[in-house]
Amino acid sequence: MAKASFKIPEDFLLKVSKLNDKTDEILPKVLDAGGEVMAKRVKRNLQGVIGKGGKYLSRSTGELLGALGVSPALMDRRGNYNVKVGFSEPRSDGDSNAKIAYILEYGKSGQSPKPFLKPAKSAGKKECIEAMKEKLEEEIKGL
Repeated sequence: MAKASFKIPEDFLLKVSKLNDKTDEILPKVLDAGGEVMAKRVKRNLQGVIGKGGKYLSRSTGELLGALGVSPALMDRRGNYNVKVGFSEPRSDGDSNAKIAYILEYGKSGQSPKPFLKPAKSAGKKECIEAMKEKLEEEIKGL
């Protein structure tokens, strides 16, 4: 599955450091805001590629699109907060959503690639950062 990671800007980190004991409450909210922006971008791109440009009629059930979601912001063992945009498993037919998404993104024999994750990452980066900045400012004003 595709993985996207972003470096947080220095001015953003300075603002975060001023939050002290409220950091554990505020950072998940900020990351959730960014995750939602990216999920919307991925969903829009996925809707644009499903069933388009193939040799045969689409057999799409809408299950892949329905499985797209954002994980809660959690701290990993290294102390970093993460939020993930991806697909829940398993599918009703026993297949893997990750496999279907991979085939769409990169193609296979007889099926050309229809990238939707990588373009979403590239196009949504600035929008995601702005959403996180706005959420952080909102949370700081609320202190």
